[in-house]
Amino acid sequence: MAKKGSLREFQAHLAKRLAGVSDQSAAGLLGVQAGSDFWLISLFDSGEIIPLTPLTGVPLTKPWFAGIANIRGNLYAVADFSAFQGKEATPQNASSRLLLIGTRHGDNAALLIPRVLGLRNLDDLTPVATDPDAPPWSSEAYSDNEGRRWNMLNVRRLLSDDSFMDIGV
Repeated sequence: MAKKGSLREFQAHLAKRLAGVSDQSAAGLLGVQAGSDFWLISLFDSGEIIPLTPLTGVPLTKPWFAGIANIRGNLYAVADFSAFQGKEATPQNASSRLLLIGTRHGDNAALLIPRVLGLRNLDDLTPVATDPDAPPWSSEAYSDNEGRRWNMLNVRRLLSDDSFMDIGV
């Protein structure tokens, strides 16, 4: 049986590690791909990643609205993130994922993405000039050591964007 002292040490160590998670550069960012674009999402905002579940189509919605997903008894509105940006639609196959982005903000919203690329550390990326035509929910951009451009997704701004929330045709 473990001593109480070792349990306290473990709790202190765990609390110290959890405190570091709020620091974006220490914890990293989630890297995802949407079409041919690479996106960074704060771990604080990223939410759960789940395999693609069956989607129920909704009539009279915009083409980028993929449908409704039932995830553990909760309904989520699913947007194809690539198609929302006016690019190619995300294939709905075994490698596609749903990124539940709205839960923390009180919305049951999910993004359909083709790939999750893992964690990225902001310290390993170089800031680059932002595109002047970038939407308000994508105000920062970075480059990695392979020359790929990474756009930072501001989830809160995306969820409050009128064009994202207006799914009706």
